[in-house]
Amino acid sequence: MLVEGGLRFDGGRLCLDLVGTVGGRLGGEPVERLDSPERLRDWLLGSGAVPPGTPLAAVDATWLARFRAVRDLLHRVVHAEVDGRAADPDLERVNALAVTAPPALKADRGADGTLLRSLAGAPDCGALLGQVARDAVELLTDPAARGQLRRCEGETCSLVYLDTSRGRRRRWCSSEVCGNRERVARHRRRTVGTR
Repeated sequence: MLVEGGLRFDGGRLCLDLVGTVGGRLGGEPVERLDSPERLRDWLLGSGAVPPGTPLAAVDATWLARFRAVRDLLHRVVHAEVDGRAADPDLERVNALAVTAPPALKADRGADGTLLRSLAGAPDCGALLGQVARDAVELLTDPAARGQLRRCEGETCSLVYLDTSRGRRRRWCSSEVCGNRERVARHRRRTVGTR
């Protein structure tokens, strides 16, 4: 899923969606999608890392730097594991982050009487990073989920996603983005070939 400003939530897991905040790693200049504290706020809300309506005034340049560092760490670990390589020094860093308690949730009554999720306290950068790292640990240690990890077949895409499609035949992180690029390129090749 692509949202305004290029943020993508195609990975199927919180940790993979964070890794997906950089595009084009394989084909030229990387595209930075977490380019400001405001974009990090958008990502935290869009990814579901925090409940809708969570005040995120504390998100600043320090948070942004920490999330980018964890994102790059997860990129190395996830890609190493997909490639069948060990990423042990990086994996130890992920484990160290994962021991941090995730944000505590509580149930609040909305104006219409329905129960809504909210954070029990102000969002904490370390707790949110711990939540992302814990998601990565759960993903990489679950044989069924790990077996669904796929690398996008897009020519310049480096995203890894969870393939939950019927028959496990999904080829792209996003049919609308990479899939469409591939279809356009295939059409151009056919068109040039007939001229």
